[in-house]
Amino acid sequence: MRAQDLLVGYGGAPVCAPVSFTLAPGRAVALVGANGSGKSTVLRAVIGLLEPQSGSLQVLGGDVDERDVGFRRQVASVLDDDAYFPALTVSEHLYLTARGHGVRGADDVVAELLAEFGLTDHARSLPVSLSSGQRRRLLLAAGFVRPRSLLVLDEPEQRLDKAMRDRLAARLVEEKRSGGSVLLATHDADLLRAVADRAVVVADDASRVMSAADAAQVISRENP
Repeated sequence: MRAQDLLVGYGGAPVCAPVSFTLAPGRAVALVGANGSGKSTVLRAVIGLLEPQSGSLQVLGGDVDERDVGFRRQVASVLDDDAYFPALTVSEHLYLTARGHGVRGADDVVAELLAEFGLTDHARSLPVSLSSGQRRRLLLAAGFVRPRSLLVLDEPEQRLDKAMRDRLAARLVEEKRSGGSVLLATHDADLLRAVADRAVVVADDASRVMSAADAAQVISRENP
């Protein structure tokens, strides 16, 4: 994907300076910055939930159109929303997502993800009965249960313990190895170091691209 002088905001008012970056297959780019800096808004534009105010945005070689079946088939996202089916159990939610995207052997894939994200004992539970951390793990599992070329994550480390963050980092590294692209917003310096190839600092005055190592140092200083 490629963003060039991408300006995003609401009601004609931009929320941050324009951002420019490229993301190739098998690579990961992290958006970093203070709370409220505009990272989530940039992600919403990338997945087609928000129309950019100016600049250009190409995802998977074409224009962004969330209504397009091909686009939706290739782009998976986990935002900071509880976007689950409230009437379905945890396993039903994942199974429906998998079958809806044509995953073969959906039963086995769902069982593996339930185990990986520590949800096996809650497979028959409704999301409302889960803790906030467990619901976050459900949403992440739903992102991984379907085919994708681009995975977009908004602060995926939120409400995860250290062991689960490490497991998530390993899963995202494997995502890159298999040729997938990862775009994530994060405040976690360890996750950034483990996963990202480059980082984009999103800010009011000027957004800039830097190495993941340099961005991790910025995060560490801001969150000692």
